[in-house]
Amino acid sequence: MFLNKKIAVLPLLALLCLSVSAQSADSLATNQSSAISRSEQRNNRGLSNMKTHIVPKGQWVVGGSLTYSTHTNSDYTFLVIEDIDSKGYSVKVSPLVGYSLTPNSIIGVRGMYSRSHLTLDSASLHLGEGDAALNFGVDFFYMLKHSYNAAAIWRQYIPLGYNKRIALFAEFQLAVGGSQSKFAEGSPIRGTYAKGFDISLGANPGVVAFITNNMALELNIGVLGLGYSHTRQVHNQISVGETSSSLMNFKVNILSIGLGLAFYL
Repeated sequence: MFLNKKIAVLPLLALLCLSVSAQSADSLATNQSSAISRSEQRNNRGLSNMKTHIVPKGQWVVGGSLTYSTHTNSDYTFLVIEDIDSKGYSVKVSPLVGYSLTPNSIIGVRGMYSRSHLTLDSASLHLGEGDAALNFGVDFFYMLKHSYNAAAIWRQYIPLGYNKRIALFAEFQLAVGGSQSKFAEGSPIRGTYAKGFDISLGANPGVVAFITNNMALELNIGVLGLGYSHTRQVHNQISVGETSSSLMNFKVNILSIGLGLAFYL
């Protein structure tokens, strides 16, 4: 009789021990989770897994972007500007070379050269009607400008979870450069030659998507910048003028959107 009671109690004791063990395991896991959250939660936003090395240590990155546009107008009308006869082009090239000293980050240099040209043969502006109308016209305008700079960059990649194909990145760059431009207008022709210097500190976030294991498309946009520029002008080889400006920009610069191709070697 007593033996049967002891045999019946044993399963209850086993279940009790299993329950205590499960609770202890859950408590340990909770404590570990709490410990991890206290030490890492401030640096982990839940967006990425930095243990995923989308750019391993010791990897070279070579790439760049190229944009080109051209236009021709003949008797074109734009809003209140009529009889526009013009032609021009714009080209911009920006090579990049970087090296990964630590996983998911690179340091390197970026260059930029741009050239733009515009020839305006004629254009007229008409405001109002009758005797009160105001009419303005341009007989000739010529502009040629090219600029160049070099920048030291640091880029930090942010892998999206365990995905090694797509990642966000933040690129910071310190750039120094200059520009030269020529302007001519009117009849007789009046000309101006300008030479400038500029320095800037900027941040360009973007996204990278790998097409193959070593080739990727990159899209970036400028959203923050601190800059200073100085320009000296010589008009008709007689009068000289100078201007200086500083810039603090905390908004999206649509004109700075760039699409490029990069090779991860």
